[in-house]
Amino acid sequence: MVRPALAYRSLALALGAALLCAGCSVIDGPVLDPKGPITLAERDLLFQAIGIMMIVIIPVFVMAALFMWRYRGTNKSARYTPNLAYYWPAEVLVWGVPAAIIVWLGLHLWHDTYKYDPYNQIDPSVKPLEVQAIAQDWKWLFVYPEHDVAVVNELAIPVDTPVSITITSDTVMNSLIIPALGGQIYAMAGMQTRLNLLADKPGTFWGRNVQYSGTGFANQQFQTLATSKEDFDAWMEKAKQSSQPLDAATYEKLAKPSEKVPVTYYSGVEPGLFDKIIAKYSHGDVDREPHAAHADSAAEPAE
Repeated sequence: MVRPALAYRSLALALGAALLCAGCSVIDGPVLDPKGPITLAERDLLFQAIGIMMIVIIPVFVMAALFMWRYRGTNKSARYTPNLAYYWPAEVLVWGVPAAIIVWLGLHLWHDTYKYDPYNQIDPSVKPLEVQAIAQDWKWLFVYPEHDVAVVNELAIPVDTPVSITITSDTVMNSLIIPALGGQIYAMAGMQTRLNLLADKPGTFWGRNVQYSGTGFANQQFQTLATSKEDFDAWMEKAKQSSQPLDAATYEKLAKPSEKVPVTYYSGVEPGLFDKIIAKYSHGDVDREPHAAHADSAAEPAE
């Protein structure tokens, strides 16, 4: 009765896993359903890496099944050689193939990691839309320096237009990611990082901070609106109609810790705001500087 019980238990677990997976749509997964060339390249790189690893994974599972069947307890004809100490073909297979795959996979990933550096412009011949992203507790502020507007917890970009986002933090280390458009990159006080993106399909894409930053971390999210050029211009006009400027006093009030801040538009931004935020850490603001020590070589110093 033991074996039937185990079989029924395994079947129940398999059915349970299938039901759980039924609620997950592969199409809804941002990484598997890219909305831009960066995530498309990342998805292809993921599939290529999995394909390379399958060269060793599939034979392992096949041989495990064959060995269990061949050397089962009821098979008296299987050859048993407990004193076998060395067999060079087996050694070459066991060590050589995995080593070759690791080298192949490493070279493949190394090449594409540099190829898809987030600092690289997507199309150098096209002027990108410049956006400055500032991480706060617990919200994101996006400044459009060429349009003199800013918005909290909403990022609007035109479809088929490269976007260059310069990122910093006015608090502890954060990490910005829009999974449907690209990978994450850190935001650090006193430093600036860069992320180049492009949306080739319209839609509303979720973004957030993925670096734990305190009690309001779970609510530090925003929406990215990828629209046509006409709709983007209309959105920009809407932002410019805001009667609230983002001057120094307004910014200091906004920078205080707060959660679930609604989308807020500002028309008129304090000149050089982004550079001033970086400067107050890089010039040694004792009260707020300790977190800037987390900056690593992936960031570039303020100019």
